[in-house]
Amino acid sequence: MAQTWTPNSWRQKPIQQVPDYPDLAVLDSVEARLAKYPPLVFAGEARRLRSALANVAEGRGFLLQGGDCAESFAEHGADTIRDFFRAFLQMAVVLTFGAQQPVVKVGRIAGQFAKPRSSGVEKQGDMTLPSYRGDIINGIEFTEEARVPNPERQVMAYRQSAATLNLLRAFAMGGYANLENVHQWMLGFVKDSPQAERYRKLADRISETMDFMKAIGITAENHPSLRETDFFTSHEALLLGYEQALTRVDSTSGDWYATSGHMIWIGDRTRQPDHAHIEYCRGIKNPLGLKCGPSLTADGLLELIDILNPANEAGRLTLICRFGHDKVAEHLPRLIRAVEREGKKVVWSCDPMHGNTITLNNYKTRPFERILSEVESFFQIHRAEGSHPGGIHIEMTGNDVTECTGGARALSGDDLADRYHTHCDPRLNADQALELAFLLAERMKGGRDEKKMVING
Repeated sequence: MAQTWTPNSWRQKPIQQVPDYPDLAVLDSVEARLAKYPPLVFAGEARRLRSALANVAEGRGFLLQGGDCAESFAEHGADTIRDFFRAFLQMAVVLTFGAQQPVVKVGRIAGQFAKPRSSGVEKQGDMTLPSYRGDIINGIEFTEEARVPNPERQVMAYRQSAATLNLLRAFAMGGYANLENVHQWMLGFVKDSPQAERYRKLADRISETMDFMKAIGITAENHPSLRETDFFTSHEALLLGYEQALTRVDSTSGDWYATSGHMIWIGDRTRQPDHAHIEYCRGIKNPLGLKCGPSLTADGLLELIDILNPANEAGRLTLICRFGHDKVAEHLPRLIRAVEREGKKVVWSCDPMHGNTITLNNYKTRPFERILSEVESFFQIHRAEGSHPGGIHIEMTGNDVTECTGGARALSGDDLADRYHTHCDPRLNADQALELAFLLAERMKGGRDEKKMVING
């Protein structure tokens, strides 16, 4: 590294999107306590994710990353985690069949508590208060007391993350992820969907494949890979004091790892190359994500890649592109060309959520057709440029919420008030998320068929 890095060297840099804690002594005390707590994840797990992402970067896999916009203390529960994991696994099975490649499963969970905000204050009527920045920082209630940043919330976030990880590991390795179970859940979705006929052909082909496997003796009983799965966690590394407290030296390699999650990402608002968030992330060995919005230039992206991945190692860096359905064609090609020209090894992932937020009936929402449009454009552009469209990054829930309009059940603006539960941004519900997976699988299969036609002349 060009400059000496330590877990606290970020404190000497300018920083954006930080809360104004009223009592720094209390903050120091909480961070000191957290520094003594056990790690939430382990270096070996992060290395395993990095290896899987290296395959994606080389065109031999696909990244599915998704989960809550902002996790909530109040809504934390076993049923919520189970329902999310179930919907996520269904998406992964459909995408695996569509891509005919391994799908790397990374949740926005067990750490996604802090949120960047476009404004530091929020106004309701005649009252102006500090903005809600996520449960790890302050409360969502619009009161002076709730909006005061409270360091003790970091301890609660740690404990909730630990409990969530414990349950996720049990689900992933304890039989809940059995492929036969996941397929039956998916068939239930297909049967009840208004678009059942469209999805049935793909579902039937998956059923035929599983029947063939069973006929030749490949079952969940004799192949653990059919009843277990790798599942990793991720979040935006926004609250750097919390991240520093959970940064540990790996005893086997001597490298520093963030043990708050397997993968962390840098937001579009905090990616200044000479600022604190880039400084912190450049020194840890976890896989990193970098949000890429419309304001990012090709030269600016190359500078950030050189800082975050100077050795150009595959699997280290995922570029999470968030432009908007009407801007992706303008901005994505120039970034791809610059990265390809310089031979940079990255995973290209599409975030079709953040650039497609509108206000309807006084609710923030995201039209499903705009989300799908950005994903389609992302794939088309990569095919035209000869690069690998490596993943999607979505905000979703396993619950039956009404936060995004459209989809097979045609949710309208009038439906938003029914079950609008998000603490921050609108999420796809379980049906919409699985519908997106089916539609994406169709595109992936179409792309493979086109490639075969070209190869076969």
